[in-house]
Amino acid sequence: MKDSFDVYWNSKKYLHTVSKKKGDGKLRSLQIMQSIKSQMLDLWIENAKKPLTAVEYLELFKGIMSKEFNINKVEYLSIENDVLYPLSTSSDGYYISNGIPFLLVEPYLNQRHHFPNRLVNTLKHYFDYAGDVLILKDNCDKENCDKIGMIILEESSLWNSFAQTPFVDELENLLRDTVKMIKITQNIIYEKKLSQELFEMTEVFHSTMDVDHILEAMIHGVKRIFPKFPSKLILSNDQDRIKIEDVYVFDYLLERPSTIEAFVSGEMTIEHATDINNRLLNAPIKGKQGIYGVLQIFAPTEYRYSSREKRFIQHLTKTSGNALENAKLYHQSHRLVSDLQMINETSQRLNMKLNKEEILSFLTKQLKRSFEPSEICFALLNEDEFQNANGTTAFFYRKESKIYCDYISNHFSNSVDPLFVAEFDSLVEEKIPYNSMMVVPIIVREKVQGYCAILHQDSYYFSFDSFKLMQSLIRHSSLAISNILLREQLQEMVDRDHLTKLYAREYLERYIESSMSEDNCGTFVLLDIDNFKMVNDTFGHQMGDLILQSIGEQLQLCIQDEGICARWGGEEMAIYLPSKKANETVEIVNHIINLIPSVTEPSVTLSSGISEWHNDFKLSYKRLFQNADVALYKAKNSGKNRYCLFSSEYSKEK
Repeated sequence: MKDSFDVYWNSKKYLHTVSKKKGDGKLRSLQIMQSIKSQMLDLWIENAKKPLTAVEYLELFKGIMSKEFNINKVEYLSIENDVLYPLSTSSDGYYISNGIPFLLVEPYLNQRHHFPNRLVNTLKHYFDYAGDVLILKDNCDKENCDKIGMIILEESSLWNSFAQTPFVDELENLLRDTVKMIKITQNIIYEKKLSQELFEMTEVFHSTMDVDHILEAMIHGVKRIFPKFPSKLILSNDQDRIKIEDVYVFDYLLERPSTIEAFVSGEMTIEHATDINNRLLNAPIKGKQGIYGVLQIFAPTEYRYSSREKRFIQHLTKTSGNALENAKLYHQSHRLVSDLQMINETSQRLNMKLNKEEILSFLTKQLKRSFEPSEICFALLNEDEFQNANGTTAFFYRKESKIYCDYISNHFSNSVDPLFVAEFDSLVEEKIPYNSMMVVPIIVREKVQGYCAILHQDSYYFSFDSFKLMQSLIRHSSLAISNILLREQLQEMVDRDHLTKLYAREYLERYIESSMSEDNCGTFVLLDIDNFKMVNDTFGHQMGDLILQSIGEQLQLCIQDEGICARWGGEEMAIYLPSKKANETVEIVNHIINLIPSVTEPSVTLSSGISEWHNDFKLSYKRLFQNADVALYKAKNSGKNRYCLFSSEYSKEK
């Protein structure tokens, strides 16, 4: 009986002990839950004073779990667009580098605390310490709940006990509310950051008309909002020359289809670009009158741009597009005013009595000031061949310029249209130093009589506006140049003898008079064809003309640039050699006298008289002529086919 009672009593005592232990566990879990609530409340209060980031919250929550459950490894997974993103891989809660497809874990969401737990086993592939999972849900009805996140915990005996109590549901609700509060706070902070950034950039856009400044502000603003995402601006070809980091020229042949679509349609596009392992956002930069380029942002393939980020980018590109448009219109108006002033100034200068060299020098200065070219060429037509004129840079006198000159000559042999070339290397096979080229013809009586060409080493350096301005400038100048060319042709007809092409006597006299005022010495030579009347009488005047032409050609070949040759009158010709003394001239004249009989048919001879002047006994140019005439008379009387150097004794004899 006693044994039976002892057994009963011991059994009762055991059950009481077990019940007491269960009560103690429940009480312990209640105390833990109250402690967690108290600590979470402290976090909320601290957050009200100074908002914490999601990562900071996670670190503080890790401290709570370590204190209460001896758990040191905790991870929060946010659910965005059916992808789970671990928070610890982010520095600010917005940039996630890795993701876990939600479909992998969705079938096991209702298997919490079942063993084996297939949800935990699945997550162990990504987090080897995973021991349990808290699923944070919101807006639950009878059938569905919105999943807003998961918390992965490492295994712990204290936690395993706590997880068997109803308090785990209360903890999940507390953490759900905390996460919602964090997201709301972070959204407010992020919206404020976006608004502040947009406000600051808008201030810059409205405070400047500098295109480069606007673009730099835009690039820096995007980098501040997306610090880990590469970005760049692609601007249309009609933009001015821009040399800013991350700013490029739009090229239809090289851009991605999604970029072209954004540029053409004016709508934002997002491309999952697997070939470059990026999710590419293309936002058109558009104003009221057109689209000026595309903003590109390169995010990881798993990243999803939020609606607020898209709105920010759209506001940014719209504001910057309007600012670019205003700046462009502002600069265009100033450029038009400047262009009109330059054309007006050019017209005024061209109405002055300038010679060809002065006009070309003036145009060279205007071209350098307006277009900043690397090289300039003025070429004028001379005997069906373009020859470089005043204002041409040294490059066009070197053989490297031949490919440009030949291209221009071939063009103007078939057309009178100007040339605008943005990439000259695409037209030729050779390696060339200059890629951009503008050429405008100088037209006289509807024919190309010359051209002006400017070059630059960069492709697409000259804008179409520059091309139109250059055409206007050269066409305004063409009339003045045409008049000068006509005057030169007329003057050439006056200054040259029509038959022999030698200078006329009047021109020779002016030349000698100028030389005697500037040089130290000079020699005048008078030549006469011996017995020329007999040649005309015997062979006819036509043959006499041919002999005069032949002698004229030989005189020019012999003298070259050392002096000038002229027809003095009838069968007499003259030579003047500036800065040469008589003893030097005698050798030249003797060579001519010996040469002429062998190159004329019928053969004729020359007689010559030579006179000189120098500073020691400076003569008038008329006296110089008289002395040569006296010496020629002496040569004629001495047997002809010879020369005589003037001596004062000859005057006495005459």
